[in-house]
Amino acid sequence: MSTDNQPALHTSSDEPTTALSDEVVVPDPAEAVDRLAMLELEEVSLSYHAHKKSFDHGTHHVLNQVSLQLYEGETLGIIGRNGVGKTTLLRLMAGILAPTLGKVHIHPGKSASLLTLGLGFKADLSGRDNALLAAMLQGSSRKQAKSFLPSIQEFSELGDSFYEPVKDYSSGMRARLAFTTALMTHVDILLVDEILSVGDAHFREKAESAMKSRITGGQTVVFVSHMAEQVKKLCDRVVWLDKGKVLAMGPAAEVVDAYTQHVKEARIAAREKNVVATG
Repeated sequence: MSTDNQPALHTSSDEPTTALSDEVVVPDPAEAVDRLAMLELEEVSLSYHAHKKSFDHGTHHVLNQVSLQLYEGETLGIIGRNGVGKTTLLRLMAGILAPTLGKVHIHPGKSASLLTLGLGFKADLSGRDNALLAAMLQGSSRKQAKSFLPSIQEFSELGDSFYEPVKDYSSGMRARLAFTTALMTHVDILLVDEILSVGDAHFREKAESAMKSRITGGQTVVFVSHMAEQVKKLCDRVVWLDKGKVLAMGPAAEVVDAYTQHVKEARIAAREKNVVATG
């Protein structure tokens, strides 16, 4: 992916990050002056009350003062370990959740849709009827949604199962239906949550190719995945979340490589600690 006019890598000032370059470059706002900000998060935090004593006085802070901008036509990746707030961030962008503090701005007249496994699916309805409902939930009119059905059936490779209840589907079949429904509908901002990492190898390759076509065609995307190489291939910029905060943000290859190295070093340290404890 092209990285022209992309902000340089920057890191959070309150977290040590030895895997990143010593010189931190703060993005120049002038770099993006000619680009439309499709979506912006301004000091967004989300927390809820929980009973675990390990939380802050019974409060679990999922996200803490997250700020970022998504520009028209770019693909923004979000990486981080399980439980750091990646899916929550997508749900805030989609308007499914409201922040405890801060603001989520979507450019007037623009639409955002969350592509996640089984969004809006009703187990007793057929794949066809679920595709129809999901397309409408993602902003299509009923007439538009019906026009997408032949393409959804063909791309998803469900065959006659397209007319069978979703409760009888395997997880891979659900994934194919969910991905294809979102792919064939038309939204301004596509929010993708791990969907390209499920299903069989053939469909994963097909889905990734289709997503690349959408991206090169100007689709604005926010992409969450644990597959580092996939993020590097598909994304322009990447946000690294850690403990609910933005630890680093910048060009995809640089941030992904830093994250991968960080995870590798953490695993080595954990193994060494375990050896000492059991030695």
